[in-house]
Amino acid sequence: MNMRLANYCSDEEWKRIKKFADTKETPFLVVDLEIIKQKYEELITCFPMAKVHYALKANPGKPVIELLRDLGSNFDIASIYELDKVLAAGVEPERISYGNTIKKAAHIKYAFDKGVRLFATDSKADLQSIAENAPGSKIFVRILVEGGETAEWPLSRKFGCHPDMAIDLLVQAKLLGLVPYGISFHVGSQQKDIAVWDAALSKVKYMFDWMRLEEGVILKMINMGGGFPANYISEVNPIQVYAEEILRYLHDDHGDELPELILEPGRSLVGESGVLVSEVVLISRKSRTDLKRWIYTDVGLFQGLIETMGEAIKYPIYTEKMEANVQ
Repeated sequence: MNMRLANYCSDEEWKRIKKFADTKETPFLVVDLEIIKQKYEELITCFPMAKVHYALKANPGKPVIELLRDLGSNFDIASIYELDKVLAAGVEPERISYGNTIKKAAHIKYAFDKGVRLFATDSKADLQSIAENAPGSKIFVRILVEGGETAEWPLSRKFGCHPDMAIDLLVQAKLLGLVPYGISFHVGSQQKDIAVWDAALSKVKYMFDWMRLEEGVILKMINMGGGFPANYISEVNPIQVYAEEILRYLHDDHGDELPELILEPGRSLVGESGVLVSEVVLISRKSRTDLKRWIYTDVGLFQGLIETMGEAIKYPIYTEKMEANVQ
C-alpha cells in the first residue's frame, strides 16, 4: 500500500524533516511541537469544561512537557520516574494525578510527600496502601468497560474492576479517611467506536446514583481516560465528532450540571507529531527460491515499535523512492 504523504504533513513540513534528517545518525525521532499545540487547542475547544491530564507515557520528552505546561495542561503519571520529570519541569503537584492503579507503597508515599493528592485505584490492597501512605487524599476508582474488540490496543482487562467492586472500594475509601472523589475508565487506545463511551458512561451514572442514594456520597468527578485515535493508516473521525457524541451522552445522563470531567489524552495529542527516521540495513532472502524478502532496519520492536507487535498498531511508512507522491 502506497502512503500519500499529503495526508500526514505539508510539503514544507516534509522538507524541514528531510533537512534535519540529513545531519543526524539514524534512528531518531523528530517531533513537531506545533502539531501537539494544535491538537491540544482542538481538544480544549471541543471539551471546554474538561481538565486535560496529559498521559505522560505517550511521550515524556522535556520539550513536550514544557509546551503542555505552558498551555495549561495537567499531567497523568504512572510512576515516580514520570513524576520527577514533570516536577523538574516546574509543574505544580496540584496539576498531577497518579493514574496507575498498580503501585508500590513507597511510591505512593513519595508522590504524597511531593504534593500529589489525586490517586487512582482498583483493588482493596492498593486502596489500603493509599490510606496508609497518602492519608486524606482524593481517590477515583477505575472500572472495567467494554471496547476491546474495537480498540487497536485494548486496555479492558489489566486495569480496572467490576462496577460493583468499585462501589465497595468507594465506600471503603470513606471509612479509611480518604475522599471518594470519582470514577475513571479507559475504552482502549486507538478506539474508533464512539458508542463504547456511551456504555461506559451509563455504568458511571449508575454508580453516581447508587453512591448518592445508598451512601449519601456525592461523587464529583468522571475521568474518561484516553482512547481518541490518531491518524495512522485507516481513516478516523476528527475529535469534534467524538466530542459532540460524548457530550450528548453526558448531558443525557447528568443534565445541564455536569460533574468535573478529566481527559487523559496521550496518543491523540502526540501520535501525529512525530516521524521515526530509520535506515534499511539489509534486504535478504532465506533461500534461492524464497518468494519473501526480509527487510532489516536500524530500529526494531524494542527501540520504538513495540506497538507493532502482532500488527496491533499499523504505522504509515514512507521511503525516498515514494518521493513522487509528495504534493
